[in-house]
Amino acid sequence: MARPVRRPSSPAARQAKAPTDPARLVAFRTLRAVVANGAYANLELQQQREQAHLNERDAALATELVFGTTRLMGTYDRIIVAASGRELSSLQPAVVDILRLGAHQLLSMRMPAHAAVSATVDLAAAQVGERVRGVVNAILRRVGARTLDEWLDALAEGLDDLDALALRTHHPRWIVAAYAEVLPADELEGALLANNVAPHTVLAARPGLLEPDDLGLPLTRYSPFGAVAHGDPGQLAAVQAGLAGVQDEGSQLVALALARVEAPAGTWLDTCAGPGGKAALLVGLAQERGESLLANERLPHRAELVAQAVRAYDDPRPWVIVGDATRPPWGSDRFARVMVDAPCTGLGALRRRPESRWRRLPTAVAELVELQKAILTEAVRSAVPGGVVAYVTCSPVRAETAEVVRSVLAEVDAELVDAAALLPEVPDCADGTFVQLWPHRHGTDAMFLALLRRR
Repeated sequence: MARPVRRPSSPAARQAKAPTDPARLVAFRTLRAVVANGAYANLELQQQREQAHLNERDAALATELVFGTTRLMGTYDRIIVAASGRELSSLQPAVVDILRLGAHQLLSMRMPAHAAVSATVDLAAAQVGERVRGVVNAILRRVGARTLDEWLDALAEGLDDLDALALRTHHPRWIVAAYAEVLPADELEGALLANNVAPHTVLAARPGLLEPDDLGLPLTRYSPFGAVAHGDPGQLAAVQAGLAGVQDEGSQLVALALARVEAPAGTWLDTCAGPGGKAALLVGLAQERGESLLANERLPHRAELVAQAVRAYDDPRPWVIVGDATRPPWGSDRFARVMVDAPCTGLGALRRRPESRWRRLPTAVAELVELQKAILTEAVRSAVPGGVVAYVTCSPVRAETAEVVRSVLAEVDAELVDAAALLPEVPDCADGTFVQLWPHRHGTDAMFLALLRRR
């Protein structure tokens, strides 16, 4: 009797047969969305975790897999190429992402090698197909044959100092060079390594609505509004009610400096207000003086986030509008204090957005600089004589910070205010009259602040 012919199983059947760990599946789907679709890792991960209903342990594993892998992704890519002897372009994109997740487990997590390889191979079989089991298994075994330090030593051979530092700290060379322009040589490596440490979640108590002590959490070092949260801040009653919100301490401090500077009485403006953290803080500080704030955001969906952030202030309710800050609808000579949280590369928040370091290209700086100049120029024109404009970026890159300010000062009738003098409680934050915060010095994002007074 002839043997029956075995038909190849369908992808759905293969997926049903292969066991899939829920945490690794969430991590894989998140990483695929980040790499293939340009999704933000933090937002995509939150959505995937909620859809999968992960328990606390699996959620923690998925979080480490996503953020750890995206943080070191460029380094893992070089290791995978060296271990496999083939370019990444010769592999399916989904297989590359699976190998990245496997490399993180083998090289950066305290996980038995056999367990990491086995679970990753099963994930590959379930999500890509049984045919890739062999190649994923072979490459990961070669990856796991060395420690991360051993791989770095091998890959660093023949590199110049800057490339070696970029490899060792897991950054592209151009970002290391940009940091080197603004930091002392003895701080450079520490600053880059600080980008690889996940930050604590920091909350800001809304002025006039809640005192930070009422949160029952450890208070921040410098900001009088901040507290350090653990776990999911969205579960806190104060956050759900809009009495507090997630906001980095550096972001709180630059808003505080604008509130402290001497300026005429009058309406305040936040020109690029989305997603609303600074606007919510400034609303409370303005209302304490009997003044008001207009919050502007170019994108409607981000304007909705601003409205949500300031919703607890309802007497009077803050104004939130949709408008282009380079062609503002409000005219000139209108506002006493203006916040310009300019669109930027975000290279000061790499610890929070680890995928950005590999996604951003050097050309992004030049593309953003013209926009930053246009927004700041209009902001100065929007201020009344004697009014003050805060120019803020979450980037320490000189082209986006000091050079933008000096370029605009050459075109408008304004002068610099000593911003660092307004934050005397924050040590080592002065860069001349500017403020430059750093993760390795202050535990904040690398926020830049300049204050300009219209003459």
